[in-house]
Amino acid sequence: MTTIKASCPTCGEVEMTSNDVMLMVCNHAPLSYYAFDCPSCADEVRKPADDHVISLLMSGGVRAQVWEVPAEALEPKAGPTLTYDDLLDFALLLSHEDDIAARISEAITG
Repeated sequence: MTTIKASCPTCGEVEMTSNDVMLMVCNHAPLSYYAFDCPSCADEVRKPADDHVISLLMSGGVRAQVWEVPAEALEPKAGPTLTYDDLLDFALLLSHEDDIAARISEAITG
């Protein structure tokens, strides 16, 4: 069986088998990655996988799992970035769902 060498940020270089590595290939190449549980510290390590890395891992027997990022996730976003305060305000509004429903009903019926 092929030995695969990778590096853990905590432990340094580690050796694994192809069964120890998960390869996730995305239809949007920059989001492809490989992951493994470090055999020394048991932390999950996740690293980007370009075409060269994908090719090397697959030649070493790692099976690729293909996934697709939804198109809307790649659309440009206009407007200011949401803040934690925006999120908290939204959560508070949800606790008043009856008020929201009443306002919507008023807007629809005039």
